[in-house]
Order: sequence, then structure tokens, then C-alpha cells
Amino acid sequence: MDAIKFVHEQMLAKKELPTFRPGDNIVVSYKIVEGDKERIQDFRGDVIKIKGHGSGMTFTVRKTSSGIGVERIFPVSSPNIVDVKILKRGKVRRAKLYYLRDLVGKKARIKERKFIKQ
Repeated sequence: MDAIKFVHEQMLAKKELPTFRPGDNIVVSYKIVEGDKERIQDFRGDVIKIKGHGSGMTFTVRKTSSGIGVERIFPVSSPNIVDVKILKRGKVRRAKLYYLRDLVGKKARIKERKFIKQ
């Protein structure tokens, strides 16, 4: 086995995150260290991009705060990520949702995916 693959598998085995896709609305709880104090802060927004695979995978979450768009990139293998919760599944037809950066108001909304139970 390749040494690089072995290290990636060891790092990936530590995290159990739910499977989400671009367009999903999620809440990422992550640790913030200020001096000698630690606290957990939530970042709620839409996933606009998932990049890479394995332990080097990152995902970008975008939210609007006071009318200003804020994006944050989270590495999947980061020890600071405490939890990821999926609030809504989005119905989109692209893998990278960069067009949301130019939209404001109701046009920036993403439709929810409906599941039919049989």
C-alpha cells in the first residue's frame, strides 16, 4: 500500500460526518480558541462547493449576515469541527454554486429536494 494512501485512511477514519451535497443548508459547529478559553460557534449556510477527496477534502459554506455575503472554507479532517447538521436538502443542478454570489434576496434561495416515500 502507498504510504500516502495509508496516512489519508488513518486521518479519514477519525471523522464521521453526514453526507451532504452542494445546495444543502447545514450548520457547522466548530471550536474557537481565544487565549486559554475554548467555545463552540455555529456557522449556518448553504454548501456552495465541495473540493477534493479523502482527508484533503474541503467544503465551502456561504451565508448572508446583515446583507453581506460571508463564505468560510472548512477542511473535513480539521480537529476543530465538532459537528455538522443538515437542515435542508437543496435541489440544484450544478456542483459549484458560484452564481449565488451575484444574487440577493429571494433569488438567492435554493429549492428544497422532495423525497417520495414508497
